[in-house]
Amino acid sequence: MDIYRTLLTARLILTPVNGTDLADLRALKADPRVFAVMLGGVRSAVETARDLADDVVFWGAHGYGVWAVRERAGNAFMGITGLKDRPDGRGVALRFALWPEAQGRGLAREAAFAALRFGHERVGLSRIVAVARASNFASRTVLGGIGMTECEAFTQGGFAMLVYESCRPGGGGDPPPRPLGSRPINPPG
Repeated sequence: MDIYRTLLTARLILTPVNGTDLADLRALKADPRVFAVMLGGVRSAVETARDLADDVVFWGAHGYGVWAVRERAGNAFMGITGLKDRPDGRGVALRFALWPEAQGRGLAREAAFAALRFGHERVGLSRIVAVARASNFASRTVLGGIGMTECEAFTQGGFAMLVYESCRPGGGGDPPPRPLGSRPINPPG
């Protein structure tokens, strides 16, 4: 076990994805109940294997990446969480996807918060973003619940999307410029 990159929470163990996770990842990423709303959508077995290879390389290059999320009691695979660069230039993004059977118990919040803390505290990332469909209230609740705040909106594939951010205290620097076609979220008040 890699003690630096393995994260333990009250109920979960998060380990960097590796070859032993491939069968679980193929099942998760092929399920439209889980991956239809994720960037890239539902994935084939070949695409998932390619994703896994990319994830392993990403971990080696950056010191962070995607974790397999398992219950500590029984080691059941619950899903994934992680930090990866967004292809649209918005920065390092938090993502998470859990089986529907794992939802509604606070596990996504627990896993996502562990990944967010790792990014800020161990890696030293000053800003982490997350993107959710405006209609995905479950994901938006998780993001707000771990302290991320809405900062931007844009449209992608006909869907209204919201960008959330978490900035490390004392991280300094201005956030990166927003991509074309996006607009800031005006704070209340």
